[in-house]
Amino acid sequence: MPFSHHPPGPRAGTARWARALGSAAAGLCVAASVLFTAPTAHAAPQAPPAQPTEAAAESDCRPDGLYRTPGVDVPYCDVYDADGRERLPNGLDRRVIGYFTSWRNGSNGQPSYLVDDIPWDRISHINYAFGHVDGDNRLSVGPDGPDNPATGMTWDRPGLEPDPEFPYGGHFNQLNKFKKDHPGVRTLVAVGGWAETGGYFDPNGERVDSGGFYSMTTTSTGVNHAGIETFADSAVEFVREYGFDGLDIDYEYATSNDGAGSPDDYWISDQRRGLLWEGYEELMRVLREKLDAASAEDGTYYQLTAAVPSSGWLLRGQEVHQVVRYLDFVNMMTYDLHGTWNHFVGHNGALYDSGLDPELSDVYGAYNGIGYLNADWAHHYFRGAMQAGRINLGLPFYTRGWKDVEGGENGLWGTAALPDQNQCQPGTGVTVPCGDGADGIDNLWHDSDPVTGGAIAAGANPIWHVLNLENGVVGDYTDDYGVTDGLEGTYTRHWDETTRNEWWWNPTTDTFLSGDADRATSAKADYVAETGLGGVMIWEMAGDYSYDEAAGQYEMGDTLITGLHERLSDAGPYGAAKAETAAPAQVLDVDVDFGGFALGDNNYPITPDVTITNNSSGDIPGGSTITFDYGTSAPGNMSDQSGMGLTHVQVGHDRGDNVGGLDGDFHRVELTVPSWQSIPAGGSLDFTLSYRLPIAQPSNFRIGIGGTEYAITYDHPREGTLVDAPDPGDGGGGGDPADCDAPAWTTGTAYTQGDTVTHGGAAYRAKWWTRDEPGTTGEWGAWEHLGAC
Repeated sequence: MPFSHHPPGPRAGTARWARALGSAAAGLCVAASVLFTAPTAHAAPQAPPAQPTEAAAESDCRPDGLYRTPGVDVPYCDVYDADGRERLPNGLDRRVIGYFTSWRNGSNGQPSYLVDDIPWDRISHINYAFGHVDGDNRLSVGPDGPDNPATGMTWDRPGLEPDPEFPYGGHFNQLNKFKKDHPGVRTLVAVGGWAETGGYFDPNGERVDSGGFYSMTTTSTGVNHAGIETFADSAVEFVREYGFDGLDIDYEYATSNDGAGSPDDYWISDQRRGLLWEGYEELMRVLREKLDAASAEDGTYYQLTAAVPSSGWLLRGQEVHQVVRYLDFVNMMTYDLHGTWNHFVGHNGALYDSGLDPELSDVYGAYNGIGYLNADWAHHYFRGAMQAGRINLGLPFYTRGWKDVEGGENGLWGTAALPDQNQCQPGTGVTVPCGDGADGIDNLWHDSDPVTGGAIAAGANPIWHVLNLENGVVGDYTDDYGVTDGLEGTYTRHWDETTRNEWWWNPTTDTFLSGDADRATSAKADYVAETGLGGVMIWEMAGDYSYDEAAGQYEMGDTLITGLHERLSDAGPYGAAKAETAAPAQVLDVDVDFGGFALGDNNYPITPDVTITNNSSGDIPGGSTITFDYGTSAPGNMSDQSGMGLTHVQVGHDRGDNVGGLDGDFHRVELTVPSWQSIPAGGSLDFTLSYRLPIAQPSNFRIGIGGTEYAITYDHPREGTLVDAPDPGDGGGGGDPADCDAPAWTTGTAYTQGDTVTHGGAAYRAKWWTRDEPGTTGEWGAWEHLGAC
């Protein structure tokens, strides 16, 4: 099947990198009543954020589509305004989220990036990387002690004196200390990451292969409910104890694709890959409900977010993304789109597809020319299931690169295979050659080989180092990173107008390095502003730069974040509605579920079984229509395999390729409930869809009954009145009101398809030839119940 095998490598600076750098770590049940209330006008963000007025009910502030925990009065207005938009600090209209890592703490002689280096007055959120799942399925950052950077370490630097109010030291003490002066900035603890998804690092920096997220969420036969409950309870305790505003789950990856994630975890991830997504969904549901309960108890809202894949290869193994209902927002990891896990030379974080990516040569032919290794494609994948304002675009403040590149234009779209393929890193070089990574001075933020302890060549560098290379400067910090070789040749920066990405090329060494400096970051900020996205996420803040005139070199700084703040403070409100058209005023209690997915490697075409369950006390009659949207991440050629006459009423992107971006957000389709069948109260309807590229899920459902459209609770709409499906006998349904004037059923009479009768105070329509008594044959029998008379 024509999917590129594209397992992303480690994100620069994950806990595995920490070891290399010497760190110690490295339901909704309401009777027919007003369920959702209309919003008031958008209030401008404040710093610190203004509190809501007493007149605003908490439900008014809930974001469109966000799951509402049954029976809990969640204080949404603590964080969201009456339009369901997050109230942001520092004058920002959009989020600027920065990852702050534990291991750049100065303990290993390398340049540190500490809490006082964070540009607190220009960001909205800080994600602390990383916590992990310990051997007891609890959230942990390791044992307390003076060497623990999270809770014990101290720094002899003015301004970083421990705050005695907090009974712990380390970064957590400093984060809470600085939050006193910047109360609008929210801090979340990120859990997992590339290296600590399937295990964790002990105090000696040795990795413990505990199974991590994999074993916490699954057993060998199903979902590990006990492990999930334990973890979720500990997570609530953790955020309370250490003053965090929520959790960011960085599970890399709950996908059914073979060979995804860290090779260190294949022993369990591949074995359980048919169970991982179900476990992930249950984890997110339980976390959402427990955080909501804690929010209600504490009177402060706790956020739940996730770092999510952006590659179509990984997302194909994540079925439909039904976890988004539980998340305040997603942080798309729109980087690591190319790297030395294979020999194809391309951009680390392309904004758009160019149609020229050799890694996608088979993909283009199979999917109408659509390429899926770019941020715009990933945005439209998630946009199919959630509003733009709950999607953040990931920015790489680091590079990836190759040496000895052959072909391409200044290296771009060339190839660079490792000469000795027997030396490929584990998990690479299996289906295509592994890449020949840039090394030495072109690999400052290198990962370490778990076998040899040497540097893994990957062209990984902070942006400030690449700018020094561009200027021909060997920074005075190189020895601190164990880099002893000098410069060879010159580095020239290039710009790809189609993908909106920049790279550096050294023709002497045929070295290619790709990452986001000023021009790419600016282009992506414009994209966020123009598309209504919620903001940006930065991996990681320590890759940002400033220029030291005295030293004549670039160093860690805040230039890129400053530019982001300037642009995203003038971007206007983000998109707060899931659908392009307003939801109907009436809402039916109807749920939708998806199943029957093949494992990722065989999931082509993608053919999920769809079950629509009518939890209303009224029937949805035959002839009713079911309309839904799906994202333009897939071509507009979805079909159904159940004879329900699926037709496209809107095609959001129909020009074929997505060079320079997809044209629209949604395709819209309509199906018709067979005339001989209903979806009775408490019953369900099953059908099978077929599409090729992944979609986050069908959403924005509308059910049309007798000329009236209804939204459904599955979409968790903000507004509307919950009603039962209309009684056809009252003239509100898809049947003829005259059905109640139909003749009474008589014993022994033969009825054929379409005949209507009354019996026992109700009207019925025959689905086929029958002499059976109406009301005795069940929902799958010969008589369709049309409603009471």
